[in-house]
Amino acid sequence: MVNISLGSVAIPLKGTMNAILGKSTEIETWAYIIWNYRIPKACTAILVGSGLALSGLLMQTLFRNPLAGPFVLGISAGASLGAAVLILGSSLLSGIFAFAMVNDFSLAVASSTGSFLVLLAVMLVAARVKDTMALLIIGLMFGSITTALVSVLSYFSPAEKLQQYIYWSFGSIGNLSWLQLLLLFSIVTLGTLICIFSIKSLNALLLGENYAKSLGVNISRSRFFIILATGILAGGITAFAGPIAFIGLAVPHLTRQIFNTTDHRILVPAVLIYGAILMLVCDTIAQMPHSANVLPINAITSIIGAPVVIWLLIRKRKMIF
Repeated sequence: MVNISLGSVAIPLKGTMNAILGKSTEIETWAYIIWNYRIPKACTAILVGSGLALSGLLMQTLFRNPLAGPFVLGISAGASLGAAVLILGSSLLSGIFAFAMVNDFSLAVASSTGSFLVLLAVMLVAARVKDTMALLIIGLMFGSITTALVSVLSYFSPAEKLQQYIYWSFGSIGNLSWLQLLLLFSIVTLGTLICIFSIKSLNALLLGENYAKSLGVNISRSRFFIILATGILAGGITAFAGPIAFIGLAVPHLTRQIFNTTDHRILVPAVLIYGAILMLVCDTIAQMPHSANVLPINAITSIIGAPVVIWLLIRKRKMIF
């Protein structure tokens, strides 16, 4: 409610409630602003925060590495490459292709295609590589390759195209229509359901793959579904909101410190809630209430979130993982 009430146009909480409930408001445009801009943005923040936090939890558990995040497999870099090909490569292609770039939906399609191709490559490698740590290194190499390709495209692109790509890389959750929001909701729901059905495997993997095998867990199949869920969540969110850092890395640690547990039956719903809350708080700060300026959401997530995690770790004096 606070997130919806604050913005460049000051709307009191009472006016916000009336607009949501369909009642008349003091100013007619308030209802239009809330239903067409602020509620979609708040819903996007909830989905983005929840999805990134959950995918970060999956990667940290799979690789048993506290520094693992939703983008370690190069899936986000693949989405960035797709966006770069559309934005930066359009100057080398026909005018029809350049016109398509104006459409936000085409940008989401290009990003989704890039992330899907990288996910497909990671899946093929995962079927042949048995060592999880080797898979982590290979995923980082995929990310390095796609980042290098983006750098090459950036070098040969004109300044205005480069500026447009940089703005996309800042991340944004305020440009989605209701149709795009519905599609993002479907993507996050699918990834979450796959994760829920993998909770038993995730708890077993905490004590190592050998222990998980002794419990009857099929490691290859579990790893496949964990990577698939992460790819769906991270790739889909990056396609619609751009690459948003920190949330996926920090929220799982924040949740473990608060609940003092590593049980995924508690952590999975908890990271969904805390990821959504943190993203809403960061978006509220980024939109600079009562100002027309909007700060890059990527910067705010790190500036606000990192000190919180540092404070919790210092207070607890012990890292739970």
